[in-house]
Amino acid sequence: MPEALMLQWVLWLPMAGLAALLALPAAKVEAIRHVTFWVMLLQFVLAAWLYARFDPAAAGLQFATRTPWIASWGVYFALGLDGCNVLLVLLTAFLGPLVVAGSFSAIGKDVKLFHAMVLLLQFAMMGTFLAQDLFVFYLFWETMLIPMFLLIGIWGGERRIYATLKFVLYTAAGSILMLAAVIYLVLAAAKAGGAASFAFADLYRLQLPADAQLWLLLAFGLSFAIKVPMVPLHTWLPDAHVEAPTAGSVILAGVLLKMGTYGFIKLGFPLFPDATAQLTPTIMVLAVASIVIGACLALVQDDIKKIIAYSSISHLGYVMLGLVSLDLIGVQGAIVQMVSHGLTAAGLFLMIGMIYERCHTRALAAYGGLARLLPVYSVAFMILTLASIGLPTTSGFTGEFLVLLGAFDAAWAQHLEGASFALVPAVAAVSGVILGALYMLRFAAKFLFGAARMPHGHSGRGASGDGRVADLVPREQAILAAIVAAIFWLGLFPNEPLRKTEPAARAYRQLVMTSRLPATATATATATATATATAATAAAAAAALPQRKP
Repeated sequence: MPEALMLQWVLWLPMAGLAALLALPAAKVEAIRHVTFWVMLLQFVLAAWLYARFDPAAAGLQFATRTPWIASWGVYFALGLDGCNVLLVLLTAFLGPLVVAGSFSAIGKDVKLFHAMVLLLQFAMMGTFLAQDLFVFYLFWETMLIPMFLLIGIWGGERRIYATLKFVLYTAAGSILMLAAVIYLVLAAAKAGGAASFAFADLYRLQLPADAQLWLLLAFGLSFAIKVPMVPLHTWLPDAHVEAPTAGSVILAGVLLKMGTYGFIKLGFPLFPDATAQLTPTIMVLAVASIVIGACLALVQDDIKKIIAYSSISHLGYVMLGLVSLDLIGVQGAIVQMVSHGLTAAGLFLMIGMIYERCHTRALAAYGGLARLLPVYSVAFMILTLASIGLPTTSGFTGEFLVLLGAFDAAWAQHLEGASFALVPAVAAVSGVILGALYMLRFAAKFLFGAARMPHGHSGRGASGDGRVADLVPREQAILAAIVAAIFWLGLFPNEPLRKTEPAARAYRQLVMTSRLPATATATATATATATATAATAAAAAAALPQRKP
């Protein structure tokens, strides 16, 4: 099977699974669950094979396909893998079967519709990462909204309608602005090149005036910043996480939030380099604000889901800081941090879902001493906690360390040239590491240690015969073991992932650091600078002449 066709299978397998579900009666609950699981697992196997075959020495896209779709508009169904998306595709495929397995006992209502929405969401997320055409990217981007809206709205908590409407309104507001920017961008490309094109490669060569770049970056950036989310556009996230079912929270934290940061690295910053340079100080401040404010909010929460929700804001702030540092190490650290957060946040939300199934409360005050009551659960929870903090040997350390190293490297180089501003956010970002340890260790101390305290007597799955809550069952142990293994793999052996991302990180830096103002604007700017320098030289020469006495 050609490798490019294999990539198509990775994308379309969830839709094949969806078609299989449609043929099954709704009453065949176990068959629906197992079909969805095995489809997801096969997708992961194929994605892992493509990851292993991905050649870091090859330039450009790999396993690429480009099929005419709406050729008169310049729309092609273009897919491909590069260093920016190869790890994210692997992460998405990895979490898919774990999400399904984790929902076996949690979802009892409308099981067929639930698994259909999970498959549709998997298809849309995978398509967003793989798309190399702006029209296709936007189509997949919008498609994600529908299944997530239904996952929260149908299987969510008591305030699910409020949470899902807030999620949709925030996302739709950003999407409308991005749509307007897409239309302007493609019309500008058609005017410059004589033919419309949505291809990323063509749009990367487009030259735009500085003011147009600024407005377009603001439009794209607002949509992406809502999805990340960055402060102050983050208020939809805690509500969505708290009310979403466990599967929704895992997908949201593990993959969906990465769409925002991926949008910046693939489109926002490379398409508009001059506007990016202009807004870099502002973006750095917002990134550090997200790190610090997200951590502070997590520190004062008493709802165990909200703690992890706010921690996501803080962790993804590091990704944004690494991307705008434009340092090779910082950019690669940002990519690794996206994957690391996807693993740790997904694992923690799965564990919160497991304890919620048993005790039906998210109040931190209701728990205590779980290390004695549920030892296997507590060991897994402590490993994920330490990975979230960034303990060496875990993926959290690799991502955050590389981001901070890259941020300081770039800031120090600017400082030596006389511009010291970048040092301020780089130093401030370190406080996020300290605050992260505070809120996660506070969580673990109250949750796992101290006096034994837990709601008892629940008769659902997970309760033992005497009414006490049972420890993890083998299925749950296998899910968490897979996540823990991935965390240590990325923490102990980061060289291979870094090799695969390096060429794309270098290409990203080159795109963002190269001005693409139109030739007339560049000539005008050069002439203005020359005239200013000439005038300054003349003034200095005049001042140096001896003054004639009256």
